[in-house]
Amino acid sequence: MKKNTVQTVIKGVCIGASMLIPGVSGGTMAIILGEYDKLVHAVSTFRKDMRNHTVYLLTFLCGGLAGVLLFARLLLYLVECFEKPMMFLFLGAVLGSIPMLFQKTGERKVSFSSAGYVLLGILIVLLLGNLPSNLLAGDTEHFSFIWMGVFGFIIAIALVLPGISASYMLLMLGLYDLTLQAISRFDVFFLLPLGIGAVAGILLTTGVLEKCMQKHPKGTFLLIIGFVCGAVPEIFPGIPSGWELAASVILFFIGYGIIRQLGKMPAQSASSLPI
Repeated sequence: MKKNTVQTVIKGVCIGASMLIPGVSGGTMAIILGEYDKLVHAVSTFRKDMRNHTVYLLTFLCGGLAGVLLFARLLLYLVECFEKPMMFLFLGAVLGSIPMLFQKTGERKVSFSSAGYVLLGILIVLLLGNLPSNLLAGDTEHFSFIWMGVFGFIIAIALVLPGISASYMLLMLGLYDLTLQAISRFDVFFLLPLGIGAVAGILLTTGVLEKCMQKHPKGTFLLIIGFVCGAVPEIFPGIPSGWELAASVILFFIGYGIIRQLGKMPAQSASSLPI
């Protein structure tokens, strides 16, 4: 197995394991691990190179599923038992990714226009984050096939855009518990329209993102920085005390340091995906 394939699987494991943690966005984690551009490119240009993109996406998907099955429960347990130290680890990783994103904008210093894009991204995430849970909830068991497809489309946007937690989007739609129950009992009539809508949303969103990254890289990545910054309040667990304070500080710098080191590794272009 090629080195790049192993790396893709490992990164998929990390992203998959982290996605069920409240407040942690799969898109943000993909950015942290340097896979976001490649995932967007592979999905948005899938038909242009179906063989290579299929291999890459299946490799990543296998890693993601393995992460959910093997480590998500452990991570959720650690977050539940040691919430503040663990969330400070993620917080350090998220903040450590911002310099990497800023390099992609091509900017050398922060300007008023740059700050405007970042503030807009922060505002969007904060507005979504302040929407009440179960905002659109109703008699969800009797939602039509079309409505479930629409909900899947909305959830897909949260999956693709960094800083927006898919788990919170499910809560907002009143579908979090129902979706977990449907997965546990493999309820095809519930999951199928949700999945179809999600796939359609991912294809459309990634296509738009790919074009924006190519034609307007500065504004796009500044907006993404705003999304990432907007996720910080969701991750921040409050100020720790006692032994948790020392552990949180240490883990924060560990998370930050790991991501900064990953950022120094040679980047691979999205057009030459690892297979």
